[in-house]
Amino acid sequence: MAESFDFDVMADRQVDHARKWDEKIIQSKFPGTPHDFIPMWIADMDFPAAPCVRDALVRVAENGAYGYTSAHDGFYEAVINWQRRRHGCEVKRDWITLSYGCVSTFHYLYQAFCQPNDCVILNTPVYDPFGYAARHNGVRVVSNPLVYRNRTYTIDFDLLDAQMAVEHPRIYLLCSPHNPAGRVWSTSELVQAAELCARHHVLLVVDEVHSEHVFEGEFTSALRLPERYLDNLVVLTSPNKGFNLGGLKTSYSMIPNSEIRRVFRHRLEMNSITSPNVFGCAAIIAAYNEGEEWLDAVTEYLGESYRQLAAFVDERMAGWEIMPMTASYLPWVNVSGTGHDAGEITRHMAHEAGVIIEDGSHYVANGEQFVRLNVGMPRHLVTECLERMANHQLVG
Repeated sequence: MAESFDFDVMADRQVDHARKWDEKIIQSKFPGTPHDFIPMWIADMDFPAAPCVRDALVRVAENGAYGYTSAHDGFYEAVINWQRRRHGCEVKRDWITLSYGCVSTFHYLYQAFCQPNDCVILNTPVYDPFGYAARHNGVRVVSNPLVYRNRTYTIDFDLLDAQMAVEHPRIYLLCSPHNPAGRVWSTSELVQAAELCARHHVLLVVDEVHSEHVFEGEFTSALRLPERYLDNLVVLTSPNKGFNLGGLKTSYSMIPNSEIRRVFRHRLEMNSITSPNVFGCAAIIAAYNEGEEWLDAVTEYLGESYRQLAAFVDERMAGWEIMPMTASYLPWVNVSGTGHDAGEITRHMAHEAGVIIEDGSHYVANGEQFVRLNVGMPRHLVTECLERMANHQLVG
């Protein structure tokens, strides 16, 4: 399938002023980085978008009118059909609310359902905006550290139960598949989480934005939980990771409970989140209606890049231990065996190898011994990054 599209071709990231490739940003973080650096950090792919998405955006651009729009029938139909076809979920139109990206939506959720000094529970390490949004809205973060054993993560449900009983969090925000690590939570794990939330009267919010690139096994959406749990559920997602549309700042929530939905929508209105991005809406529709073949092809390509990277790390990178990844395109690597922490490894690779990787200490908590990589680029660049890092290892 991958032969239908050429993922060895890279988009010109200067045209869109991509943050991950911006030398001023790189030099501000890692002064003295070589000018020929290669970024393996921000979760952004370097491939041109799916042809159907590009065609849709060209049509909107050439039409010449970029005024206020709305979440119209075409948007709702695309989402409903995608969730049914791709994830086996029967989503009702009323459940869907379009917003301006999952990251900003974390802020609105905390504002809607938390008061100052309330708390939320996060499985750490986890995508930092989960914690940033809480802290900047006066909400405490309670870390539920993931258990690292045999190169994988599991959730400590006994600890989670105890924390909910003592801390009385308003929200448990679960990342599924998990970022970082690309861990797909099983149906039984989702049920355990939902049961604890129901027992302790904690709102279960599940971020499923990384659900479109799955290499092994089956992703189970929280919307496929037993019906008794759906009244206490908010699901956040978008095509932004699957189709690389993050710059269009478009996402949506699916909320079965009408009262939870009403409270959330009221908060969006208070923040003037009422009219979608005209390009973003067109891109979602095109991606969901016409982009599935491209998505399958890019997932196949990313999977092969990941497998090659994993083999390289095991064979050539002393003290690095890669976590088997079943989803996403962002490998998570334990570097504790090098005798250095993630910050030291990250700075060293930037300065000496010219490879920009992500420091695991940025992931709220418990990530200090890990780095995150990114294979969302033409494979020859992945290979170049690996060779550079192997030639500039920091061990002992």
